[in-house]
Amino acid sequence: MGEGRPGVAATLRALNGALGRPSALWVKETGARNLRHRDFLAPRAALSAAFPGGQVPPEAVSAVPSLRGPAVLPLRPCRQTAAGLAVQVRRPEAFQRLLGPLPGPVPPAAGARTGCVVLHCPALRSPRALRPRHLRSVLLADHLAQLLRAQGVGVRLIPALTEERSWDVLRQLRICWPSGSGGSSFTDAVSALKAALGRCPCAAACEQGPDTAEGVIFKVHLKSFVEQQGLVGYDPNLDVLLVTEGILWSLAELQEAVLQCPVSDPPALPASRFPSSSCCSIIHVVNCEEEFQQQQLDVLWRILDPGAHTALQKHLVCGPVKVTNPSSPIGADQYFQLRKRQMYEASVIKYGELAQDEAWTEVIDTLTVAAIRFEMLSTAHRSQITLDLENNSISTKGTKSGAFVMYNCARLATLFDTFQRAVERGTYPPLPPVSELNFSCLREEGEWLLLFNYLLPFPEVLQQAAQLPPPSKGIRITANTEIVCKFLIQLSMDFSSYYNRVHILGEPFPHLFDQMFARLQLLATVRDVFHSALATLHLPPLSQI
Repeated sequence: MGEGRPGVAATLRALNGALGRPSALWVKETGARNLRHRDFLAPRAALSAAFPGGQVPPEAVSAVPSLRGPAVLPLRPCRQTAAGLAVQVRRPEAFQRLLGPLPGPVPPAAGARTGCVVLHCPALRSPRALRPRHLRSVLLADHLAQLLRAQGVGVRLIPALTEERSWDVLRQLRICWPSGSGGSSFTDAVSALKAALGRCPCAAACEQGPDTAEGVIFKVHLKSFVEQQGLVGYDPNLDVLLVTEGILWSLAELQEAVLQCPVSDPPALPASRFPSSSCCSIIHVVNCEEEFQQQQLDVLWRILDPGAHTALQKHLVCGPVKVTNPSSPIGADQYFQLRKRQMYEASVIKYGELAQDEAWTEVIDTLTVAAIRFEMLSTAHRSQITLDLENNSISTKGTKSGAFVMYNCARLATLFDTFQRAVERGTYPPLPPVSELNFSCLREEGEWLLLFNYLLPFPEVLQQAAQLPPPSKGIRITANTEIVCKFLIQLSMDFSSYYNRVHILGEPFPHLFDQMFARLQLLATVRDVFHSALATLHLPPLSQI
């Protein structure tokens, strides 16, 4: 079997398999101090629980260096230490296998059916101006869509944006959301839903009168349906829903999105005209203030179409967004303009008159988008976010901001631009192919830290961020999208520390080229990781800052 790109999960599985125990005994080290001595550890406490007296059979220990597999790291012999069984990676070989092009999504197996996810963001249906709390759910849906697509999953985003409103703030934040109008197909679908309501035992038609709210055409008893079906996880206060044309229009758009999901080989189901539940999932991305209304729509859809796809509805709920010291309720557009002004002021303080040049307009815009996206997305979606708008919490110096990530991405661009210009002048030869590089020159602590903690696990980080739990009891699901922002922040901190400490482009002496080229290849792969991760946030890499 040929050697492929190594991965953390495959290496841990091989190590656990070597010890002959189904439980996970080995852990990957991450701290710089421990990585000086070991890369993986089977802690003594875990060994004592798995083996009599904590004594691992010698044949199991001796088998570790011979572990092989397309995604298994090359390993050195195990060592017994006070902390437990320790093993190091054969590092030059690991550099050789990892410092190449990043892998793309794994293509589906022959005959496999491709999946699809419909991401529904009710905040975009609000007739009122968007607030920061709405922006959080929209940014989360936009980010999750990119992560899913990176894993080869088809995604439909709804509702479509209408031309009746200005969506400038979404464009400014580089949110890629479809636009359009339903047209005659939606009108027909709404008529069909009205007819279905007329036949529904849970619904009663409403005639317009002094006691009827304007626009209400049906009353639907949701609570009785929830109890009859034994549905779990819904608000106990769900009772009677007053159905309007607007609600039916929302359902029609959901139905159309499911029909248009790019699935392969959708079977015909007698109970529904939609693709099978294994092919299409519906996720309502809502802020906590909209959750009750979305549960009402969820139950209504289940009543009107009892197909398998409606049973797969899940709710991804964002925690509250608290705005401190607002002089008045602030809209999403005001929030963007405020952060942009603060970013401009912070840039002028750091870069002086340079930041006032017209060429910096796009740089300031990108830094503002990065700052807002990291502010909204680096916290777990279910937790509260606090926005301090009175004090200038946006900075080009803080190590945990989107601006700091973009700054380090720009430093890499500057490094490779400087190198390329030196090559054109004849100062250095071009960077050789990876197969010709001598990675035994990479002995600096920060070099292994970058490879082992970031380049190695990066594909698995993207997979974890895109994972959505399988259908289970209840309707709430949890995503771990925040790990992408946290990964980028930590990568920026460790890269910055390394870059400040190590001189990459040295004197043009041939005996120094081996080390310089190996370091450039390492940082070229770091740059690719930055670009790939930022793409999931719709952030373009900066070439200057």
